[in-house]
Amino acid sequence: MHRLLLNREIYHELVLQHIPCARAYVWIVTADIKDMYVENHGEFVPFLDLLSELVERGVGVRLIHAKEPGPRFRDDFDRNETLIKNDLFERILCPRVHTKAVVIDGRIAFVGSPNLTGAGLGSKHEDKRNFEAGFLFDDPESLRKLMAWIDDLYLGEHCLSCRRRAYCPDPIADRI
Repeated sequence: MHRLLLNREIYHELVLQHIPCARAYVWIVTADIKDMYVENHGEFVPFLDLLSELVERGVGVRLIHAKEPGPRFRDDFDRNETLIKNDLFERILCPRVHTKAVVIDGRIAFVGSPNLTGAGLGSKHEDKRNFEAGFLFDDPESLRKLMAWIDDLYLGEHCLSCRRRAYCPDPIADRI
């Protein structure tokens, strides 16, 4: 499968259909990260609540982003004990990340333009959201390549040779 998703289709298919069905892990890579609301059990809740439900079910969540989250996202995060205290939730910051990607259980992935924001991946009204595009795919070779790249990023493989390290607030390689 290789399907183009546009605008609100991304929210309906990726965020509402595929992410909640994750069984093992969800990896999210984004440049920008702000508060984002989604429909969940008949109400609109912070996307972090959905991630928290996944973690409580034993699903690992890896979030890689380029800059500090917006203040409302940070407030929602700081109130979420499950994400703060559970080793199944991992979050790193790399200022060079510009990719926007989601990998679910190593079986399906999305790569496209939307950031982890309400106007990007979130539930904003059609007339208030960004114009976004991306591809949903399940090709095993493309999945392996994307996952290896995300793993290298997550493990700090690029840190030691990074020429922007002086601008990095929390170099990944320093954690290892």
